[in-house]
Order: sequence, then C-alpha cells, then structure tokens
Amino acid sequence: MIVQPKRSLAVALHYDKTGAPVVTAKGKGAIGEKIIEVAKAHDIPIEENEVLAGALSNVEIGDEIPAELYKAVAEVLVFVLRLSGRAH
Repeated sequence: MIVQPKRSLAVALHYDKTGAPVVTAKGKGAIGEKIIEVAKAHDIPIEENEVLAGALSNVEIGDEIPAELYKAVAEVLVFVLRLSGRAH
C-alpha cells in the first residue's frame, strides 16, 4: 500500500512475483481513508510516498504498473519484504 497522506490518497498493489505489480485498489478522500483503514486492520504494510502514490493513482485498477515505475515500486517492495522478514 502506497499513500499520499495529505490528500488521503491510497493505492494498493499486489505482486505475486510472476509479472509486474498490479493496482488492486485506489481512492482518495473517504475512499482512500477506508483503504488505509482496511490495510491497517489486516497488517498490510503502508508506505508514505506522495510522488509515487500520485503516479500510481493514474494506473487503472487491475492493470500492471508501467515500466517507468518499476524501480520505485521495487524499492518499496524490497523495504516491505525486509520489514516482514520475507526478503530472500
């Protein structure tokens, strides 16, 4: 989950290691706040990154992230995996 806290913008990603990460949910305002609330309730890591959240908010739900965002998203995923102890 990548968020832009000032705008209550949230973008949820799913990555199964077989392709590029996919946007699974996104929203701002009340919807963004609900996405963040659900993520917290399920112990899903949340990364605050205003620039990346803004860029990812342009990707349609169900679509893979564009190639130009691979590096930035990969850095977030590695950080999250290390925190959760699942990095190899």
